[in-house]
Amino acid sequence: MSDYGHDLVFGSFLTPQAGAPDDVVNLAVLSEEVGLDLVTFQDHPYNAGFLDTWTLLSFVAARTERVHLSPNVANLPLRPPAVLARAAASLDLLSHGRAELGLGSGAFWDGIAAMGGDRLTPGQGVDALEEAIDVIRGIWDADDRTVLRAGGEHHHVAGARRGPRPDHAIGLWLGAYKPRMLRLTGARADGWLPSLGYLTPGDLARGNAVIDEAADGAGRDPREVRRILNVGGRFRPGSAGASAGSSTTHGGGAIDGPVEQWIDELVRFALEDGVATFILGSDNPRDLATFAEEVAPAVREAVAAERASSGTETGPVRSPRALALRAPGVDYDGIPARLRDQAVEPGDRDYALTRSSYIRGGKPGVVLRARDAQDVVEGLGYAREQQVRGAWDGPGRLPFAVRSGGHGISGLSTNDGGVVLDLKALDEVTVLDPASRRVRLGAGATWGHVAEALAEHGWGMSSGDFGDVGVGGLATAGGVGFMGRLHGLTIDHAVAYDVVLADGTLVHATADEHPELFWGMRGAGGGLGIVTAVELEVYDVPPVVLAVMLYDASDARGLLEAWGTAVETAPRELTSFLTLQPGRGENPPLAQAMTVIASDDVRLAERALEPLLRVAPLLQQQAQLAPYAAVVAPQDAPHVSDGPGGTFRNTLVDHLDDRAARAAADAFETGGFQMFQVRAVGGAVNDVPSDATAYAHRDGQQFDVSGVGFGHPGLLDAAWDTAMDPVAHGEYVSLSTDRRPERVERVYPGATLDRLRGLKRRYDPENVFDRNIPIL
Repeated sequence: MSDYGHDLVFGSFLTPQAGAPDDVVNLAVLSEEVGLDLVTFQDHPYNAGFLDTWTLLSFVAARTERVHLSPNVANLPLRPPAVLARAAASLDLLSHGRAELGLGSGAFWDGIAAMGGDRLTPGQGVDALEEAIDVIRGIWDADDRTVLRAGGEHHHVAGARRGPRPDHAIGLWLGAYKPRMLRLTGARADGWLPSLGYLTPGDLARGNAVIDEAADGAGRDPREVRRILNVGGRFRPGSAGASAGSSTTHGGGAIDGPVEQWIDELVRFALEDGVATFILGSDNPRDLATFAEEVAPAVREAVAAERASSGTETGPVRSPRALALRAPGVDYDGIPARLRDQAVEPGDRDYALTRSSYIRGGKPGVVLRARDAQDVVEGLGYAREQQVRGAWDGPGRLPFAVRSGGHGISGLSTNDGGVVLDLKALDEVTVLDPASRRVRLGAGATWGHVAEALAEHGWGMSSGDFGDVGVGGLATAGGVGFMGRLHGLTIDHAVAYDVVLADGTLVHATADEHPELFWGMRGAGGGLGIVTAVELEVYDVPPVVLAVMLYDASDARGLLEAWGTAVETAPRELTSFLTLQPGRGENPPLAQAMTVIASDDVRLAERALEPLLRVAPLLQQQAQLAPYAAVVAPQDAPHVSDGPGGTFRNTLVDHLDDRAARAAADAFETGGFQMFQVRAVGGAVNDVPSDATAYAHRDGQQFDVSGVGFGHPGLLDAAWDTAMDPVAHGEYVSLSTDRRPERVERVYPGATLDRLRGLKRRYDPENVFDRNIPIL
């Protein structure tokens, strides 16, 4: 194979001179400034005249923003692989996915031995490198929950904990020349990294042949191995065409000639030998600039033109093992070009991080990660084509789900065997008008990061009770939050939505533009379109008082009734959420109240909180003045779940009077629900007319009672219905897994449902967005 179709990358190979530490750092920064993609450093730990390479890499990562960084190559005999793996993963996390790892089996053995390293024969060096690869990949495989036992005679771990997981798939590149090392590269590595100065004519072709054969033998596609080349030489003055058709170095040595010759040489290396990454070994700033600004663009243009004319396949490479894991009925070849590089399939490294929501597992056939609204349009179009094709082996049509921030306790943002359109990268937080406090939020942003950004201006927005919740889901369902009794629901402050409709049209819905759609998006948006961004008018939020109280909940009915009365009679600045958990062993049932006073008036807070101290036997209590952003702090833990996620049910009640408190206590004590929560939803929520938004529960409802259980869903639903239906006054769509058609009028009562059905017939007549409770 001559051209493996990889994207072209250009980098620098710098000398880590300890005598001029600022100079080498400045050269790394310059590499980024002139447009190079990669910065690498020699690694010779036994050389007292050199900086330590890993320390240098870390320092340079902090001074740069874009370039990837790698040792070229790491001296394995002096860098224990388990520690090296953790160092590389840590650098990758801190640099947000910019670390790569070049590895060598060892050279300059006198220096290695002088530093305490073992002197190895060439054969032993390859053995040690193969063992090290097992250890490194095992450490990085943090999705595997077992302890790591790997390696052999030279490098091994015996029960090490795995992790951390790198931010991206770190490239493992081997500096290889001899047949056995080349075979190891083909079977196990992500890249082949020789230096042109050590090659003779024909070595690249011969090395590629060995690597390709080894890759085939290991069940890999040879294109999984990127071909990387360290190049060196001189840029001489010359005129265009001075060296056209000539090649003095192709296959070995240094390039010595004008820019045109460099371009000619590198184009042939790319097209004839499959080299996709070129790393210039030079500490000369002018050479680095010339390489980045004159050579790289011309090589990219020439290679792209040749690929276009020859039809060379480009894009992600899937191994045979990954191909075998593809889901039936999904047209993987039809994935739109602009989404292909970010698509995640079952055999991909990022699948474990993208297939599930917060607590609910899924096994989608493909996850499409959108980066902008046009990606959403094309991803939706692709998903609709899959539904039309109807080739899925499961019942009905191929499933389609949309995910915003990824929290999604209902599980509607993932599926089995279908397409998931992931909007997490649409995470902007932009101030549009400081005077009116109008902000624009991307659907994939999470409320913890939104709160953090708004706090810089002294602003806030009531938005759930957990910083991990995504903007897109909550801002289209309602938004029951910790300042709700004072400020209402999140949707009450929405002034515009950018929505991709089922037919692929992108519209801006406001009270004046598409007003009916705007009405429906505030409470039922998940069934009408895909929100890519929402505009809100936020409000001033001073520091708040956060109080946490722990109660003995042995008398659940009495606790619920007393707590409900205290909350209803409290000033609107107080919003409280009460969570109950069953007793375990000899321990009684417990209840925890998280209460926010949306004011920095400490005396007001004391008066408002005092009644809550008496609602049940108090076990613990604390209160503190804190920024609202600290109450719903960002939570960036990965969403990795294998479980079914449980059954979630909720009921809105007017009051927690004796009848409602008895019903809720009965559901808590006998219904099989492992967790129970009551959220205050009165006050300002009910100031809005019931027909103003698709969230219509504003006729005096003061509390949302919810439960989650992990038993049989049918039994849990039946227990909830029996206990709570007699006192119910509606349901909140976000806190329920109940999608039974007969329950839809609990979520969207009377005239609201009629109006929504009209919108559904107008905007989504084919029910493309069918994951939420069925409106039609």
